[in-house]
Amino acid sequence: MARAKRHYVPGLIWHITHRCHKREFLLKFSRDRKRWLHWLYQAKKRFGLCILNYTLTSNHIHLLVKDKRKGCMIPRSMLLMAGRTAQEYNQRKKRRGAFWEDRYHATAVESGGHLFHCMVYIDLNMVRTGVVNHPKEWFYCGYNEILSHRQRYMLIDIKELMKLLDVGTREELWNVYGSWIDKKIESEELTRESKWTESLAVGSKTFVESIDARLEYKARGRKMIEHKGFFELREHRMPYSYDLALKKRSVRGRIRSVI
Repeated sequence: MARAKRHYVPGLIWHITHRCHKREFLLKFSRDRKRWLHWLYQAKKRFGLCILNYTLTSNHIHLLVKDKRKGCMIPRSMLLMAGRTAQEYNQRKKRRGAFWEDRYHATAVESGGHLFHCMVYIDLNMVRTGVVNHPKEWFYCGYNEILSHRQRYMLIDIKELMKLLDVGTREELWNVYGSWIDKKIESEELTRESKWTESLAVGSKTFVESIDARLEYKARGRKMIEHKGFFELREHRMPYSYDLALKKRSVRGRIRSVI
C-alpha cells in the first residue's frame, strides 16, 4: 500500500505525487477520478487533511497539503485515497494486482512565492500535455475551486492557503493567482520542472538548509543546488553501505551527547 519515501518531516507544506503502477493509464475514466476526489474529501473530514491544491491526470496525481498536526494525517489520508480507489477499480474491472506505485514522492515547499510557483505548476499539468488550453477547462484540478465563490463541499482550505501565500482577501487571491496562470500560459514556458516532483525540498537557501539539517541520515547523498533563484535539496543514489554508515554515525553522536 502507499508509503511515503523516508524523508518525511512534520509540520511542512508537501507536494505529493503518486503514479499508477508502471505508469498505466488507470485513471483515464472520469468515474475513477471522481472516486479519488470523493476519498480526498473523506480524508479531509476524517483526518483533518489540509488541502491546498490538487490535479488528477490519467496516470498520476498531484496533491499539495499542509501538515498541521504531528502524527499520521498525511500517511493515513494517502492510505485511504489510494487503497479505496484501487479497490473499487479492481472490483469493477475484475482486475488483480497493484494499482499504484509502492511509494509516493513528497517534496517540502516553502510558503509565499515558492508556494505560488508550485501551485501554478500543478494546475498547468494538463496544459503542458496539450489536453486543455487552460486549467479552467479541466474539472479535476484545484484551479476552478480556488477562483470560485463556493462555500460548501470545498476540498481546498482557502483561509489557510491565503495565510501561506500572504494574501489578504479572496479577491486578491483571485486576481493574483489568475494573473500568474495567464502569464505562464502566455509565456509558453510550460516545460516539466523536475524540482517539484523529484527534490526533497524547494525554497530559499535558508529553508532548504533547515530541511537538510532536520533530515539527518534519512536521505542518501543529499546535495543542495540552485537554479534560476530556486534552491532545492536533491537525493543522489548512493550505495546502501554509505546510507548505513551515515545512520550509525548519527546514532553514535546521540549516544555520546547522552553520556
